[in-house]
Amino acid sequence: MLHSIVSYLKFLMRSTNQHGVHSPFVYNLITACFYDKTNYNSYRLISTFRKHLKTNKQALEVKDLGSGSRVFNSNKRSVSKMAKNVGSTQKETKLLYRLVNYFQSQTILELGTSLGIATHALHLGNLEAKITTIEGCTNISNFTKGTFKQFNLKNIEILTGDFKDIIKPLTSNNYDLIYFDGNHQKQATIDYFKTLLPTATNDSVFIFDDIYWSKDMTEAWNIIKNHPQVTVTIDTFFWGIIFFRKEQAKEHFTIRI
Repeated sequence: MLHSIVSYLKFLMRSTNQHGVHSPFVYNLITACFYDKTNYNSYRLISTFRKHLKTNKQALEVKDLGSGSRVFNSNKRSVSKMAKNVGSTQKETKLLYRLVNYFQSQTILELGTSLGIATHALHLGNLEAKITTIEGCTNISNFTKGTFKQFNLKNIEILTGDFKDIIKPLTSNNYDLIYFDGNHQKQATIDYFKTLLPTATNDSVFIFDDIYWSKDMTEAWNIIKNHPQVTVTIDTFFWGIIFFRKEQAKEHFTIRI
């Protein structure tokens, strides 16, 4: 926790907004997507989905395959408390929606389904997109499959199991967007990135959640952003976003949202 606080103070000192950003690609992304103030109709659907989960008192036996929880001491957790305390925030889900909508991503991979709050936002960003999402816990996976069916969500496939095993057969695919949000451990994050690197195209975007979760996660982020195939990176504090645009010189941006 101390690492996150200190990192945030440093982030505030070095971060900026669209002013001073000389890359047209990044400038347009910031102004037309990050800072887009449009009150999209889909935001209401995002809120409805979250509220539905917040009222569900069902208890699930949870198996943590990643770094564990900072919120829960027990593996038996109610859906309502999980919806309130873990997973993507309202701010993050809206930005996920805008990113998919902005890039019109057609193929999406998510590592860490949880209750499907982020998955739902990704889906709303492009209803025609094919989404593959991976959940490590069978009980959560089965619950979320039922929720998606209840909300009549299409083009979403939930795979269940250990990420390192599930992603190996996926490396022959190409993904427009990959959202890494399921294991906040340094080596696992680096391994998933390297395994899925062959799926990236020149226009792909990879999003890493909680890059300041711990010192190890920040180290993982620094290793990833300095990878030779990565060109543009954007640090928003809660996310690290990378691009593979060969036509651009390598450049790192730190942007307040």
